[in-house]
Amino acid sequence: MKKLTEYNFPEDLKNMSDEELELLAVQIREFLIDKVSRTGGHVASNLGVVELTIALHKVFDSPKDKIIWDVGHQAYVHKILTGRAEGFDSLRQFGGMSGFPKTCESEHDLFDTGHSTTSLSLACGMAAARDIKGEKHEVIAVIGDGSLTGGMAYEAMDNLGFKKNKVIIILNDNGMSISKNVGGISRYLGAIRTSHGYIKAKNFVKDKTGGTKSSRIAQGLANFKNDIKYTILNNPGIFFENLGITYFGPIDGHDIRQVTEALEKARSLDEPVVIHCLTKKGKGYANAEKMPRKFHGIGPFDPETGEVLNKSDVPSFSSVMGNHLLDMARKDDKLVAITAAMGMATGLKDMSIEMPDRYFDVGIAEEHGVTFAAGLAKAGLKPMVCIYSSFLQRAYDQLLEDVCLQNLHVVFLMDRAGVVGADGETHHGIFDLSYLNSMPNMTVLAPKDGEELKAMMDWAAMQDGPVAIRYPRGEAVTRNEVMSTDLDVSGSRRVFTGKEIDIWTLGKMYDTACEVRKILESRGYSCGLVDVSKAKPLDISVYDDDTRYVISIEDNIVTGGFGDSLSKNLMDRNCKVIRYGWPDTFVAHGSFDQLADKYGLSPEKIAASVIEHVSSDRKRGGLFR
Repeated sequence: MKKLTEYNFPEDLKNMSDEELELLAVQIREFLIDKVSRTGGHVASNLGVVELTIALHKVFDSPKDKIIWDVGHQAYVHKILTGRAEGFDSLRQFGGMSGFPKTCESEHDLFDTGHSTTSLSLACGMAAARDIKGEKHEVIAVIGDGSLTGGMAYEAMDNLGFKKNKVIIILNDNGMSISKNVGGISRYLGAIRTSHGYIKAKNFVKDKTGGTKSSRIAQGLANFKNDIKYTILNNPGIFFENLGITYFGPIDGHDIRQVTEALEKARSLDEPVVIHCLTKKGKGYANAEKMPRKFHGIGPFDPETGEVLNKSDVPSFSSVMGNHLLDMARKDDKLVAITAAMGMATGLKDMSIEMPDRYFDVGIAEEHGVTFAAGLAKAGLKPMVCIYSSFLQRAYDQLLEDVCLQNLHVVFLMDRAGVVGADGETHHGIFDLSYLNSMPNMTVLAPKDGEELKAMMDWAAMQDGPVAIRYPRGEAVTRNEVMSTDLDVSGSRRVFTGKEIDIWTLGKMYDTACEVRKILESRGYSCGLVDVSKAKPLDISVYDDDTRYVISIEDNIVTGGFGDSLSKNLMDRNCKVIRYGWPDTFVAHGSFDQLADKYGLSPEKIAASVIEHVSSDRKRGGLFR
């Protein structure tokens, strides 16, 4: 066979035989394991949709036909089959190909995705626009069973079943999201069974009902149709059918011919259809099949053993949080943990095992999770909500209305705050300070290391109102300055005193600030340093009135962030505040150091910018001239 880079995809798929397609599936899996083992990425989810994606591009004509991927982390095969195999050497690397669909990459990528439960709403909109414009093409949405734990999917299906715009929904059912799927929907999908007899009988009844003018006969046939659903099917698929969406399945999502036949059947109908495909996460790679959670998203690894390369012995912020939360829960029986389909990723595995009655995984349903926590708090418990920063922003209204307005004691443990690296725009947690700063009653903390994180958790558990603790992805380096029980996390701490420049730094950016100070001191500037642990409300009691320049450094966008708060608090002081953070834009994927250099947040570039500001003011004869 040809190399994957030698095909003219997706056109070449149209003329390939079943045997050639099966061989192609094997080739794609080998290619994915080889490439992703070097760059890191989402392995298991992509191995699970190889045949499904081949069938999609075999039957439909992308980009004329619109294929929409929910989340999009499973679109690697789609990228290969739309002519981007050569880009996999730079997958998720700075300046390289994204690990998610990106409209700037290819006309075959319909939408910039990265968060779950969006595909059905997008498909509804695109199908409605197609019908209004009188166009002739298919709209296909691929959504996982994990995403069906999110309420937005049901809002879309309700709309779709009512309006009847033709959309083909592919339900990729592998029983997993980031963590194992939970809840009633997961159980329901696991129980679904169907038969070819139902489809045949349904079409017969539909034909007869449409051809009779007798409302009495029509009603009788309609009742008979419903009896078929409940007797032949024994309830599988009825949920979708009652919404007005025709259901096919479940089918083997790894059988290309079977998937192709189902897609062609759906294409022949003029109504919304859901095709239920059963797949296995990590299919074809033993390590990923055995450990699908580990291989959901993974760094570079040894393809033979599956072991992560260059694994650090330093605990991550996530593991520090999870271990300490469990210790806290052992001492306080009112403390409970809530997560949204990411218990393992946020460090809650041990608590879920030891205290299952006080561990709640609500599925991919952040909005519900936050209001659920509000209910727990209102009833006298101490809910600790553990969700990635970029995902928590989906529950903005619930944070504001259901927690802050009520001034309820809910603690938000916001993992992956700040720039997170290779996942890019949709996963960077660089907006949380900006939206949390606007919420009355909210307190916001940011630790610079693992010891501070533990101290902040202890402190937050003793407060009355809502508290958010934002902490970064990666290693929680311990500085051994003081133990967590001795740390004061209630304000700002002066580390160094300077006569001309004062650097105020928050959380993770402490090390960057220290380097900036060293550079400025070496250039002859007298430079102080303030370590801020509480971003809101901001403590400025350690401000030095002799300071001429105050520099803020944060791992958040500058708009509405820590620097803005500092500037507002110091507006009546005789100083100039210069803010450093991520620009008011969507930051691309890459390592922290690469992105910091690109956007002027490296120690060298911050120091150079500060010197330029000071020199410019001196040339004008003074600070405020």
